[in-house]
Amino acid sequence: MAKATKTKHPTDGILKELREFGLAYPGAHFKSPWPGHMDLAVNDKTFAYLSIEGEPLGISCKLPRSSEVALMLPFCKPTAYGLGKSGWVSASFEEPDVAIDVAMLKAWIDESYRAQAPKKLVASLGAPVTGESAPAEAAGKATGKTAGKVAGKTAGKATGKTAGKASAAKPAKRAAAKTR
Repeated sequence: MAKATKTKHPTDGILKELREFGLAYPGAHFKSPWPGHMDLAVNDKTFAYLSIEGEPLGISCKLPRSSEVALMLPFCKPTAYGLGKSGWVSASFEEPDVAIDVAMLKAWIDESYRAQAPKKLVASLGAPVTGESAPAEAAGKATGKTAGKVAGKTAGKATGKTAGKASAAKPAKRAAAKTR
């Protein structure tokens, strides 16, 4: 039996770039639950559904903060199978001559990773990626006391408060009170 030849698509380079970007996150790996997908996952939990080489670029991400804005774009729609109700957005780039905002798609991957990954892995990241810096550049730079929301989560764990109620300013106030 002859081996099938994959046809190249103009968006294959962007697809490869997005996969490499997503795989740079802590714990990220490929997941391929069914044919036609080569998805990005963390702890076996998908954070980006991606098309495969040879097909027009397609991506679906969980966007808890930016889904409403993303859905205003003409190439976006709520993700099928009820995922759209949970903030998942699908973008499809059928026309090869359409300009694709790779930085925006990287920011979506970043937002989706942060929504799907365990809190411990998210805490190891710095500020959210805008698509212009790789996650490896942001990862590891945050400490529990200097990274805004991460500091609040760390403070909440240390004091027994929930992460949502703790603030980044409280550890500094406690530290100042202890030195008096």
